[in-house]
Amino acid sequence: MIRVGITGQAGFVGTHLYNTLGLYPEEFERVPFEDAYFADPHRLESFVRQCDVIVHLAAMNRHPDVQVLYETNMALVRKLIGAMEANDVCPYVLFSSSTQEERDNEYGRSKREGRRLFEDWARRRGAAFTGMVVPNVFGPFGRPNYNSFIATFAYKLTHGEEPVVLQDSEVHLIYVGSLCNYICTQIRRYAGAHEPKVERDDVPFDFAMKVSEVLSRFTQFKHLYLDQGIIPPLYNRHEWNLFNTFRSYIDMTSHFPVQLIQHTDVRGSFVETVKIGVGGQVSFSTTVPGVTRGNHYHTRKMERFVVIKGKARIQLRKVGSDEVLNYYLDGDNPAFVDMPVWYTHNISNVGDDLLYAQFWINEWYDPNDGDTYFDPVEIEQEKK
Repeated sequence: MIRVGITGQAGFVGTHLYNTLGLYPEEFERVPFEDAYFADPHRLESFVRQCDVIVHLAAMNRHPDVQVLYETNMALVRKLIGAMEANDVCPYVLFSSSTQEERDNEYGRSKREGRRLFEDWARRRGAAFTGMVVPNVFGPFGRPNYNSFIATFAYKLTHGEEPVVLQDSEVHLIYVGSLCNYICTQIRRYAGAHEPKVERDDVPFDFAMKVSEVLSRFTQFKHLYLDQGIIPPLYNRHEWNLFNTFRSYIDMTSHFPVQLIQHTDVRGSFVETVKIGVGGQVSFSTTVPGVTRGNHYHTRKMERFVVIKGKARIQLRKVGSDEVLNYYLDGDNPAFVDMPVWYTHNISNVGDDLLYAQFWINEWYDPNDGDTYFDPVEIEQEKK
């Protein structure tokens, strides 16, 4: 069991990495971290003593006073090194630097000089250190106007605003899930060798895309998916990652459930439930009254629940959050709810009759790679 701590655990990449490590409980023990530890030497020292590996993600990305940004980031590095030296511990440290290292700005300088401080510490202590130079990271739940232009575009388009391209250029992009898997691989390699090393690691990007091309794709997502409920054509994993990122900014409480158009005549009724530009798998189920299905989440798959007949309650909860979203659907008024990635979900029959439901998911089920992780939606109820 490798004990891993993440500074900046509550941030964008930190949250994703913490959750990704949680998918492998037989390999990793997560050592909790709070930003307040940097202001409390005793708690910071206790943290470093517990860790076999520390992933240093904590940093300030933006500030009106660039000198404050630079000094803050350097202070975080010095405090972490000071805590490790004060306790004579040498965990494997991975530092998240940036391709902005090469730019003439205070953020890039703080990353470049911070990486060199860690390198000096590792050489002095005979420790292991990897300075990861990371491309532009995007993914679900990033902060708009802070983490990435992709987060800003997605948020604005899903909230009735018009994004603007300030500077159009080709950008090297890495999905946050790809970065987390890359970090996990680095940790596993260190656990296998467990020897001193000091290295700069230029993390490979997933793909390159112009800023204007990202906006064009997101505009299409809005037109097809947000406005019409149509799953857009998606030709590869990178486009799925962009689409799942876009979906994560939709206001779940106001957008879902989406009502479907029901066509009725003397023969009965007809409802179009899923319009897709991609493949996938469609399933059908019946559920007896009082029974709940699901209580799991996906990290890459998209799933749609449609109630055909009966009364259902669909529940969602973002992994790591306590807030539960409840949707009540009735087959007499057909509607659907789509499951975002990293949201655990279930469906319950809350009526007196048999519940008929249809499920679409964008991948055929593979028992060797199901991307399905059990997690009860109602945590307190599970504890009781």
